[in-house]
Amino acid sequence: MGEFDLIERYFKRPPLSADVGIGDDCAVWTPRSGHQLAFSADMLVEGRHFLSTVNPHHLGHKSLAVNLSDLAACGATPQAFMLSLSLPRADEAWLAGFSSGLFQLADQHRCELIGGDTTQGPLNISITVMGDIPTGQSILRSGAQVGDDLYVSGHLGDARLALEAFRGNVSLPQHVFELARLRMERPTPRVALGQALRGIATAMADISDGLIGDLGHILKASHVGAEIDTTFAPALMQTHPFWTCPPDLAMTCALSGGDDYELVFSASPSASANVQRAAKESGTSITRIGRITDSRRLELLGMDGLPVAISLNSFDHFA
Repeated sequence: MGEFDLIERYFKRPPLSADVGIGDDCAVWTPRSGHQLAFSADMLVEGRHFLSTVNPHHLGHKSLAVNLSDLAACGATPQAFMLSLSLPRADEAWLAGFSSGLFQLADQHRCELIGGDTTQGPLNISITVMGDIPTGQSILRSGAQVGDDLYVSGHLGDARLALEAFRGNVSLPQHVFELARLRMERPTPRVALGQALRGIATAMADISDGLIGDLGHILKASHVGAEIDTTFAPALMQTHPFWTCPPDLAMTCALSGGDDYELVFSASPSASANVQRAAKESGTSITRIGRITDSRRLELLGMDGLPVAISLNSFDHFA
């Protein structure tokens, strides 16, 4: 099977909203009037971002999900994406699973594939996603204000727990491992919540490298500090009701684990009712974890409200 046969069989579909999609040298797409464009790109490399044993259907889902999570963090609506795929060989079973997982999530968000590239080489998946936002309504990292409440969406730490199990550092009951593994391999991008928080959240980021690190980007851009109540950590893990995670491991997983693809955001205390309404309308759980301060540093607080002496670092590709 040649390159163009591969594209035709597994990735070419009738266009939804693109003026010109797959099949020409360039895609042509007309943005909606009164909207700004939002773009993001992510690359997934075998052995670095995913294991060789991952279900290809799950990998197709995750490849797009991590990009949609970036759009969610700005309050954007997904519109289209481009896929560049490096493959060791044209494995038809793998391609069928990967493309089905990819398009299943794409269809949920009416986000169409409009172009890209394929080549032979080590397995490498690169997606550029495009969305739009009503002009002036994007949620950036730079808007957090002293006194704002801090929230996170959904669950944190389960993907890291699965990774620790894969590494042999922790032994999990099978049903707990499968739940954690699903969180690692099939994250849920919080697109609906991101859109619902437009005009409510003052700053927002997606949690891809770990809460501490990604919150740090907000604090740096907004020139503020924060206090976090660390006692929330075990309860935020989706596996918590089914298995008691050791406290130190729970802290590591939830605060610096990464691969969560949830949202961390700030909002004025006066907007708390609107925050709760946005969560309910989007069908997404949220947890208040702390507040923005003027200290210019991040403080982790324990049960007594005093600073916790713990050193945690989020994921860094080159650290």
